[in-house]
Amino acid sequence: MKTCSARLAPLFSGPARMAALLMACSLTACGSEHNGPAQPAVTGFVGEVVADEPQAALVARDVLAQGGNAADAAAALGLALSVTLPSRASLGAGGACLAWRPGDAQGQAFLFLPHAGQTDAQTDRPAAVPMLARGLYLMQLRYGSVDFADVIVPARNLATDGVPVGGLLASDLAAVQAPLLADEKTRAIFANSNGTVLAANDLMVQPRLAGALERLRIAGVGDLYNGSLAQSFTQASQAAGAGLTTADMRGSLAVAEQPLTVRSGGLDISFLPPPADGGLGTAAAYLSMDDHGHASARGEAVVSGWRNRQSGKGAAVSVADAEALLKSGHLPSGSALPPLPASTSFVVTDRTGETVSCGLTMNNLFGTGRVAGSTGIVLAASPVRRPLPLLTAAIAHQGTAQFRAAATASGQNVAADTAAVALRAAVAGQRPTVTQGVGRANFVSCPAGLPGDSGKCFGWTDPRGSGLAVSSGHTK
Repeated sequence: MKTCSARLAPLFSGPARMAALLMACSLTACGSEHNGPAQPAVTGFVGEVVADEPQAALVARDVLAQGGNAADAAAALGLALSVTLPSRASLGAGGACLAWRPGDAQGQAFLFLPHAGQTDAQTDRPAAVPMLARGLYLMQLRYGSVDFADVIVPARNLATDGVPVGGLLASDLAAVQAPLLADEKTRAIFANSNGTVLAANDLMVQPRLAGALERLRIAGVGDLYNGSLAQSFTQASQAAGAGLTTADMRGSLAVAEQPLTVRSGGLDISFLPPPADGGLGTAAAYLSMDDHGHASARGEAVVSGWRNRQSGKGAAVSVADAEALLKSGHLPSGSALPPLPASTSFVVTDRTGETVSCGLTMNNLFGTGRVAGSTGIVLAASPVRRPLPLLTAAIAHQGTAQFRAAATASGQNVAADTAAVALRAAVAGQRPTVTQGVGRANFVSCPAGLPGDSGKCFGWTDPRGSGLAVSSGHTK
């Protein structure tokens, strides 16, 4: 017989565990035999989860159902993506997240973009410093409610037990199968026993990655940057032609910044700030839209002009300068951006209205196409030879009181414009019509506000993709 304590222990610890256990035991028959999955600790509306990868979305839903908040669920989702979608979000990845909760004037942006190593120019396959764990840790530390070690558990279990290959990963594998399978270590993860690349629904087991995740759970995230895991990772990355050093690992930090914030239609809208300049592009496109959703400013062109203007300045980017630029209406405009790296995105909102919106990237599909040896971590590509990705996220709120909408998107060059279309629809409580382009959007809409009428909240994922929107334990 498993008690409620035994069923929930893998997820929560400390005071948060005790609160979850007491809630669970008050809602379930703790004394009865139960050998199946853990029963939800929370009933009724638990929140909304929308992501490009369904298995990771379900991980976040389960965290919400067991009493975790949006930051806990978002961190668990991001880590689960390192298992289920390593083509776009391995532990080697970078990204950016935006977080807001009732009481915040603006929320916070957490930037952990891909960083180049010091010796990248001299290496065969320059890799980015792995920033995912540091970024998610900082976000969850500021906004979460449980120990970070607890939100690692679902990802570790997925890597240990194996996951069926999802539709997005299957298409990514098919796109780069020849170079990916040319390496023995990547072939061990992404190939079937007959030597062909894994296809949709094939089981993918990653015991070495499970070991790295377990090490993070036991020793903490810092172990990947200045501990024994860091030593193993840097040695393996050098063997894979990446050239990352211990100094690279120690010196690359995630940062919390003030979001880029504008007021429109009676709402305050927070966007990712530069250098995550997809937020600027989304803000420009959103603010220029007419009542029919047609934008007079292209987000991609604004980002291109902004990058040209910032090139060579060397000074820190000012959020105030970007906000002043949007208010002035004199937006920079450039030609089309060069082909940009693929990314993935997700949004999580909990029952209180706390919301996290993120974009993650490997700076290239499967990054360098190599694995850091015994860690099982797929190495992201360094920005030294790749343009920066277009990462975007936005959260609309009614002052400090209520959440209204959040949107994000992937899709390389058109991500900013796609996110603007999605945000406009989410604020209006509508589902957008999307028919063309490579952009793939995700949003959560609560047109009556949250806290408020949760019955009117809904999540939406682009029907052209393979994502999933999950609400209160029900899929949409």
